[in-house]
Amino acid sequence: MVGVTDSTVLVVGEALIDIVTEGGSAAEHVGGSPANVALGLGRAGVDAALLTQVGDDDRGRRIVRRIEESGSRVLPASVRPGRTSTAHATIGADGSATYAFDISWGALPEIAAAPALLHTGSIAAFLEPGADAVLALIDRLAPAEVTFDPNIRAALVGEHAAASERFAALAERATVVKMSDEDAAWLFPGLAVDAVIDRVLTLGPRLVAVTLGADGSRIATAAERVSIAPVSVDAVDTIGAGDTFMASLIASIVAGGTGSLGSADLRRIGDRAAAAAAITVSRAGADLPWASELA
Repeated sequence: MVGVTDSTVLVVGEALIDIVTEGGSAAEHVGGSPANVALGLGRAGVDAALLTQVGDDDRGRRIVRRIEESGSRVLPASVRPGRTSTAHATIGADGSATYAFDISWGALPEIAAAPALLHTGSIAAFLEPGADAVLALIDRLAPAEVTFDPNIRAALVGEHAAASERFAALAERATVVKMSDEDAAWLFPGLAVDAVIDRVLTLGPRLVAVTLGADGSRIATAAERVSIAPVSVDAVDTIGAGDTFMASLIASIVAGGTGSLGSADLRRIGDRAAAAAAITVSRAGADLPWASELA
């Protein structure tokens, strides 16, 4: 397939339109966790391509245009007949978001070349029939680095036991797993964050990160573990914060890999990701930072 080479980060997952309601008014933004990650990678100067599923409608064209204007590519097979998926986000007084979804996720096309890194997660990792296709794609391409963010949406992932099994299957294939504290609490109820990290590391990833909102984040390998302090910011909303953190992690992995990471490496990676996420939460919607802002 055109656009994927052994230097490309291939992002696989949903792209949709976020319809954001706050204070009685609504606005539309390009969204979907994997699409946000692809957008953020392009803005950071990383060679990235998105394999997604959008309709051949105005919303789908808006998504493609937004991502490509940000420096990433949308693979041509991503555009299909029909309408584009949506997520309706309602913003609370504290800036947090709750969601209602209208989304479908189906079979994936063949990819001819293995990318340098494959990222997936969110709805695409759990919603059938496309979720099985994501696993098959990872197994077929066998990239050196696989990053995974479950980004749990409880209304869409199905029963807890089945979703946990799917999480484990992807974590076993991943070299990096990133979760929010909400993901961790849903997947591993009753476990403290460090216990969740321990449990996920036993599945095989080399690096596990858990974001903790206003409390920063924890990043760990089997040998090292560090706490990353939050960056103080006046939050407008939290949409895209976790995706920004993920995109920054991926950019760091592309630059240095996961083969040998010491505590100083983890702190550098985490501080960079926290700073990037702080920029995103300071403005409305998933408006991820550009390389010039990160510098």
